[in-house]
Amino acid sequence: MAYINPAPGTANQVTLSLEVASNENDITQASGLSIPALQDMTINAANDVFTWSQLDSTAKKQVATTSTNSISMNVVVDQATFFGTVLAAAVTGTMAEQGLFGCSRNKTLINFIIRVENSTVDTFIKGTGYITGLAPTVTADAPVWVSPVTITVTGEYTVAAT
Repeated sequence: MAYINPAPGTANQVTLSLEVASNENDITQASGLSIPALQDMTINAANDVFTWSQLDSTAKKQVATTSTNSISMNVVVDQATFFGTVLAAAVTGTMAEQGLFGCSRNKTLINFIIRVENSTVDTFIKGTGYITGLAPTVTADAPVWVSPVTITVTGEYTVAAT
């Protein structure tokens, strides 16, 4: 069995890069913005289920329907990555110009590539979606800004290996 072990400080890590997408099928990146200081990441692929009862059965029937996909994470806020390099950047701005906050505010369609590094083969999870769920917080016990980030995926994940 080959475990995926993204141990902190080793070559085996999880990376995320984002770029403005031209459409829902655009999962290529010419110059993706790498998101620094990831604390954790959850990749969610949840199938919805339609359930019904029949008079001739003592058990309910179920069938899988469409999937609701999302990626959630927590990041230590980096000013340029979070707010962008151009404050109040337009919807047409690049990922770096808009930053996470600008892409959320502008409702910009982005594409993402998650790279799961392994000692033998890397796995890539790609797709498109929208950045939501930003809620930066700071406390006396954790004196750096930390924010949850959610990418609400539109469509399917694409999985590939190197």
